[in-house]
Amino acid sequence: MSLTSLNQLLHLLADGHFHSGTDLGERLHMSRAAVWKQLQGIEQLGVQVHRVRGKGYRIPAGLDLLDLEAIIRHQPQLAKLFTMELLMSTASTNQVLMQRQSEGSIHGKVVFAEVQTAGRGRLGRQWQSPFAQQLALSVGWQFDGGVAALEGLSLVVGLAVVDALQALGVQAAGVKWPNDILLNNKKLSGILLELSGDATGPCQVVIGIGLNVHLARCDLIDQPWTSLVDAGYTIERNMLAAQLLIALSERLESFAKSGFAELQKDWQAWHVYQGQQVRLHGVKEEITGICHGVDASGALILEVAGQLQSFRGGEVSLRPLATTTGGNS
Repeated sequence: MSLTSLNQLLHLLADGHFHSGTDLGERLHMSRAAVWKQLQGIEQLGVQVHRVRGKGYRIPAGLDLLDLEAIIRHQPQLAKLFTMELLMSTASTNQVLMQRQSEGSIHGKVVFAEVQTAGRGRLGRQWQSPFAQQLALSVGWQFDGGVAALEGLSLVVGLAVVDALQALGVQAAGVKWPNDILLNNKKLSGILLELSGDATGPCQVVIGIGLNVHLARCDLIDQPWTSLVDAGYTIERNMLAAQLLIALSERLESFAKSGFAELQKDWQAWHVYQGQQVRLHGVKEEITGICHGVDASGALILEVAGQLQSFRGGEVSLRPLATTTGGNS
């Protein structure tokens, strides 16, 4: 199956209208039998294709497909900042970049996927990425100064996601420690960082981001979640991808120069649980307290029994006190 032909066919059907097999064959310069084979390939990606005798084929509601050229048209400076790759399907975009490290530096490399078959979140949880319903990408970045200098990085990435959403009119988005973006108090986006390198020298980080754009159903997120379309926002994924990469490059450059301390106030401004009663899971025993945001290193600050305590990332997750179920965090 030719991925080039498959991609061309997807773009022809993305408008949601009926197209006859003859017309598709002529436009793709292939036989109707070859078109049929490509349609089977589309269905293998999890995309529903309607077949109606006398009308042809269509994808109900159409598709909002990623297009690297379109992304660069939205933000031309991206061509100098990043090297981008688009995959129709992959197990995990993070896994792709992690494997690429053996070939050389991954700094500035971006991998998008229309669908991930084995996407991952924090704590080993699965992250579901149905075809063309999310923005699923991984970005490679190199930092100097060792692993210790990367404290607060997941918070900085969260800030970049909110920056992009705010720029596109999504005013209600905010950050949740340590790696989530919420919209109307529901999970909209998650972040997964994977590091390799020297404890005191250069480190390469793979930054994985999953953001629900058109997602209508997900059986793997066992906490309240939402998508942009569910919240009433219609944003083209190419425009969102472009804005996100611009925001990410700006925040990462700032973090590399000054660390998290310079960005602490920005993070606090978009913190959704500031001053609220919360529950912390994953420690020796469940802890409840008033959330005071984070300190200059990115550690969570809780007021527990009148005393301020700090907690760092790892195998812990945070919930508002009224929520009792677990889930991706």
